[in-house]
Amino acid sequence: MTAIYKSDTKYNGEENIVVALDVGTTHSACSFSYLYPGDYPDVRSVIKWPGQADASGDSKIPTFVAYQGRQPKFFGAEAREVIDDPQYIVAKWFKLHLHPDSMKIADAPPAYGSNIVTPAKIEVPPLPEGVTLLEIYASFIGYMYETTQRFFAENTPNGAQIWNRLASKIVIVLCTPNGWDMAQQAFLRNATVKAGVVRSPEDAELRIEFITEGEASVHYALAHTKTSTWLTKNAMFAVTDAGGSTVDSTLYECKSTSPLSLEEVCESECVQAGGVFVDRGLQTVLEQKLKDSDFGDPESIVEMVRSFEKKTKRIFDGTQTTNILDFGGSRDNDRAHGILKGKITLSKEEVGRSFDDVIARVMESCLKLLHGRKIKHLLLVGGFGESPFLRKRLIEMFGRLGTEVVTVEEPS
Repeated sequence: MTAIYKSDTKYNGEENIVVALDVGTTHSACSFSYLYPGDYPDVRSVIKWPGQADASGDSKIPTFVAYQGRQPKFFGAEAREVIDDPQYIVAKWFKLHLHPDSMKIADAPPAYGSNIVTPAKIEVPPLPEGVTLLEIYASFIGYMYETTQRFFAENTPNGAQIWNRLASKIVIVLCTPNGWDMAQQAFLRNATVKAGVVRSPEDAELRIEFITEGEASVHYALAHTKTSTWLTKNAMFAVTDAGGSTVDSTLYECKSTSPLSLEEVCESECVQAGGVFVDRGLQTVLEQKLKDSDFGDPESIVEMVRSFEKKTKRIFDGTQTTNILDFGGSRDNDRAHGILKGKITLSKEEVGRSFDDVIARVMESCLKLLHGRKIKHLLLVGGFGESPFLRKRLIEMFGRLGTEVVTVEEPS
C-alpha cells in the first residue's frame, strides 16, 4: 500500500487517526493518516472497495446509493451494477440538492446545439421516493467510514486494535465546495451523527473539521507537482477544480508558505460545467448522427455514452482522428453510420463537439474570476481537470495571457 503523501517532519502530538471523506457529485474517495509520536506521518488512500476488482487499486467510487423501497442495499460500484435493474432506485448526483441557491442559478449549459441564451435552473435528479437527503448522506458517509475502517485494519500492523483504541477521538475531515457555507456544514455534521460515525452533535463539533476543495487542491498539488516554485509568499494564483458536475475557480493570495496560509482574493466562480455535461454533449451528437439509424434508440445511445465515459473521454486530446465506442454485439452493423460489429467510429470533430460547450463555460468562468488581473499560475485539478483535451485548450488560452497552467502528476 503506497502512501500518496509522506511528511518530512516528525509528528509530536498525541497518537490519533485522521480520516478525510470527499463526497463528490459523481465520484467519492477516502484517505487517512495514522499519527504516532516521533514518526513521519503519511497519507494513504482507500483503494479496495466492495464491487471493485481486487487488482484495480482504484481510490474513487461512484457516488451511488441503490435503494429497495426506503432501504439502502448497495453503494458505489455495487450500486452501479444495478442501475438498470427495475428492482432498485439509484440515488445519484444527490450532492446537487445540498448546493446553496447561489450555486443553483443558471450555470447549467443549455442542451447542445440549442439557441437558448437565457439562464435556467440546474437540473437536479429527484431523490428516491420516501428517502430524505439527510438519510442518503448518512448512509453513504457510514458506508465510506466503515470501508475505511476495514481497509485500515487489513493494511496496518495491529490495525484493528489501533482503530478500536482510538475510535472515540478519530478526527474526521470533510471536503466541501468553496461556495458552501455554515448551513451545509451543519447538515454534514448531522449526517455524520446519524451515520453513527460520531456519537452526538457535541462530539461532532469536537471531531469534525472542514476544508474547502480549493485549499485541499493546493495542498495536494504541492505534494504532487514536479516543483513548488509556482507558490511563493505574496503570490496571487488561481485554482480551477474541474469535477464531475461543477467547475470551481478561486483566486488566492499566498500569505505564508510555512505554514501554508492562503487568503481568497474574491468570491469564487462556480459553473455547472463538469465532466457529466461532456457526456450530455456526446449524447446529443449521437442522437443527431443516428437519427436515421436503427441504433439511434435510447438504450443503444446510453451504452455508447458509457463506453465514451470509461475510455475515450479520458484520453481524447483532439488529435485522434478515429474514436471507437464499443456498445453492442458482432451482429450490430450499420456501415452508413460508422457502426461495425457493435462498435461505432466517431471523428475527432464529433468528439470535440461534445466538449465545446463545457470548455467554453470553463474558460468564461476563469476569465470572469480574473477580471483583468494578471497572474503567473493557474492550478488545474479535479477529475475532469485530468482531461487532456481540457488541459490543452486551457494551456492554449492562458498561454496567450502569460499564465502557466500547473497540473498534478498524480490523479486527483
